[in-house]
Amino acid sequence: MTITRENIRNIAIIAHVDHGKTTLVDEMLKQGGVFRENQQVAERVMDSNDLERERGITILAKNTAVHYGNVKINVVDTPGHADFGGEVERVLKMVDGVLLLVDSFEGPMPQTRFVLKKALDLKLPVIIVINKIDRPDARCEEVEGEILDLLIDLEADESQLDNPIVYASARRGTATLDLNTPGADLRPLFETILRCIPAPTGDPDGPAQMLVSTIDYNDYVGRIGVGRISRGRVKAGMMAVRVIHGEDKVSAPLRLSGLFCFDGLKRVPVQEAEMGDIVAVTGIEDIMIGDTICDPACPEGLPFVKIEEPTVQMTFSVNDSPFAGREGQFVTSRHLRARLMRELQTDVSLRVEETDSPDAFRVSGRGELHLSVLIETMRRQGYEFQVSKPEVLYHVAEDGTRLEPIERMVADVPAAYAGAVIEKLGRRRGVLEQMSGTDRVRLEFSVPSRGLFGYRSEFMTDTRGEGVMSAVFDRYEPYKGDIPHRTQGALVSFETGEAVMYGLYYAQDRGTLFYGPGTQVYTGMIVGQNARQGDIDVNVCRKKHLTSIRNAAGAEEAMKLTSMRTLSLEECLEFIDDDELLEVTPKNLRMRKRVLDTEARKKLDARRRQQA
Repeated sequence: MTITRENIRNIAIIAHVDHGKTTLVDEMLKQGGVFRENQQVAERVMDSNDLERERGITILAKNTAVHYGNVKINVVDTPGHADFGGEVERVLKMVDGVLLLVDSFEGPMPQTRFVLKKALDLKLPVIIVINKIDRPDARCEEVEGEILDLLIDLEADESQLDNPIVYASARRGTATLDLNTPGADLRPLFETILRCIPAPTGDPDGPAQMLVSTIDYNDYVGRIGVGRISRGRVKAGMMAVRVIHGEDKVSAPLRLSGLFCFDGLKRVPVQEAEMGDIVAVTGIEDIMIGDTICDPACPEGLPFVKIEEPTVQMTFSVNDSPFAGREGQFVTSRHLRARLMRELQTDVSLRVEETDSPDAFRVSGRGELHLSVLIETMRRQGYEFQVSKPEVLYHVAEDGTRLEPIERMVADVPAAYAGAVIEKLGRRRGVLEQMSGTDRVRLEFSVPSRGLFGYRSEFMTDTRGEGVMSAVFDRYEPYKGDIPHRTQGALVSFETGEAVMYGLYYAQDRGTLFYGPGTQVYTGMIVGQNARQGDIDVNVCRKKHLTSIRNAAGAEEAMKLTSMRTLSLEECLEFIDDDELLEVTPKNLRMRKRVLDTEARKKLDARRRQQA
């Protein structure tokens, strides 16, 4: 017997990065009575991960629940960055509708298009929330038209074109259905959710069936499967089987040791949950994303979304530099392999392959940021390793043509800098598809993924820090030709020791330095960027020769480094070339040449030039 549970709604909040999803969830929690009136709550309370707080982005999808009247609204806060799109794709299987958040000034951006297409493909109803209406430069009517154009472009059917629109200020915690009537709270948004998002329907008395969409981990209980019950009831302590995703195999019967529902920010242990509830279960050691937990008497698997393939790969290998093993806790290939395999269990967008070397692994992801967040997480956990330059993954068409990933890139820049951006992306095989605006120009490009490697820092320089750019994978197209990666060479240390002010002072004439005095360096380590093409070997450990002539007091102290720049992890990944590696430790990031010995490297370069 099929019934509808009117006392529950399941929604996901989707949007482009920095359009205000997590801030809106904060206000929904406050106005849903989750916090006491005098309770001190951190901003973006759903971004619980240290990296999320530092970067101001959501990386992992989070579950929470608010109560409005007698209705429980399960809310899933999703990442806004395209590199974590795998998180968005799979949580859409848990919900009955979505809130699409769009900035009142920026309008639809590449990730807006990506997540909206996924929701339309699953036939989910969409509530459009135009956020940040309190911005002085808000243009709500124009953004409405852009959203409608986007829906038509994505070939939405007639029922999907007629979406309710709510105007909100997540920061102030207000919403309204009419721009001329200011809102006082989020009640109009809650009412729209109850009116437009369908309640879950199913058979509450049938055999239990639950699709696992997310995996969490706890040191005490092990793996935790999070998903939605699509049929029947799930009880704590009941016997169940799992239908393994992609293999159509059924596991041996096992007992669910724990069952939890979401209430506010907490997981609350319950004895029973029924059809339509989003729950977390423990006790299944090998549970994976996409598995279906079933009654042993009726093992039926549920279909799972097809996750987009990775577009970028890097090689993770054991650190073999002269400083190897000094700073990391986990340094062997066994440690590295175990950690990467553990990541596979929670990240469906990641791929890890063995290579010819037992000390190296090929890791593929959805983009540079996807892989850099993994690298940063591992180094904070005490791992020491080295990684290669990011490379795109090519496909081969049926006729043998080599295909490469193309990204849809949008840049908002002051009009004065638009020419420089168009010129630079033209060199990187980008094609300008659309241009709009007067004082501030929006440029839309189709550009190869490899053309964007190393471009972000260049873009910020060209736009004097005023530009905003974002990109999302769009399609595969025939190979566009060679793209120069780095026009300037590196300053390479040819001595092992401690960098001193005297050596650095005279080395800075050759380019920009990456390290200051007191830094330990080794032969073959990159210590700066050459101002011209080609690499230069420099001695940053060189000390001033002592003489019998007494110098004026403080002469050496007067030396100053004028061209110095500290690179972040992403900037290091953008900088390194094919013959270079990035050494990652819990304390330091060091770029180095693959071949450390100066003479051996020169002979190898000469041999390559002869072959070319």
